[in-house]
Amino acid sequence: MNIQIYCGKKNFDAQKAERYFKERRIPFQALDLKKHKLGEREIRMMISAIGIEKLIDRDDKKVKEHPACYYDREDLLIPAIQENPWLIRVPIVRNGNKMTIGYQPDIWAQWE
Repeated sequence: MNIQIYCGKKNFDAQKAERYFKERRIPFQALDLKKHKLGEREIRMMISAIGIEKLIDRDDKKVKEHPACYYDREDLLIPAIQENPWLIRVPIVRNGNKMTIGYQPDIWAQWE
């Protein structure tokens, strides 16, 4: 397994996801979205695996103020996410082409 966790360090669900993999001694790579710049290919993979509606955190007050919150086209949304990675929900846990958003240990257990 090659686990990657896209997260923000202050996010509680991201901390729970990291703890889940640490407790099971499963190696993972944590990618802080403030330091790690997302590429177009990564974002397209997220959109195809998760979907645009689930990817954007439309419940967050800060995200609602950004015009990208209302985009529904990939070609407009990808550059907006590259410039403002805080628009997406975290943590995104990736294992190859499989991805989940949030704390979902039931699904991660199936990956093992």
